[in-house]
This record gives sequence, structure tokens and C-alpha cells, in this order.
Amino acid sequence: MLSREDSRRLAELERQLWRDDPEFCARLEGGQPLVPPRRKRFPITLILTAAVLWATAITLGILTWWSPAAITAACAVTVSTAVCLRARRVSKA
Repeated sequence: MLSREDSRRLAELERQLWRDDPEFCARLEGGQPLVPPRRKRFPITLILTAAVLWATAITLGILTWWSPAAITAACAVTVSTAVCLRARRVSKA
């Protein structure tokens, strides 16, 4: 237990801290991390991967290799969906 004098000094320090840096105090009370969140980057490598897969699928389709073209197109759809989801998440942040 703190003595009356210690409690008074602690309360004074707290008031002073609220005056000096209210943002810091709000983060401490809110339980948010003190480290700012990392900036999310746009998924450029996924975009390039999707572009290569789509180009490969179209090329295989032109060459009438239907099975490999269909498999590659399915992979391209999957990667394109991941690109859209990641881009949506980055734009919200």
C-alpha cells in the first residue's frame, strides 16, 4: 500500500503525464500496442505471378493444350483472387 504522500505524488505525476502526452496515456489505457503498426504494402509479387499464369494459360490454350491450360487457368484464378483480397485489405488499412 502506498502512503498518502506517495499516492498524492503518483496522482500528480499521472495528471502531468496526461497534460504532456495524452495520446500515450490513451494508448496505455486502451491496451493498444505502443509500436505503430507496419504499413501494409500492395502485393506486387502476387500481381506479377497472376499475370505470368494468365499469359501461360492463354498461350497453352492457343497451342491447344487444353488440360495444362485449364490447370494453369485455375491456378491463375486462385492467385488473382488472393490479389483482390489482399488489395482490399490494404485499401481498408
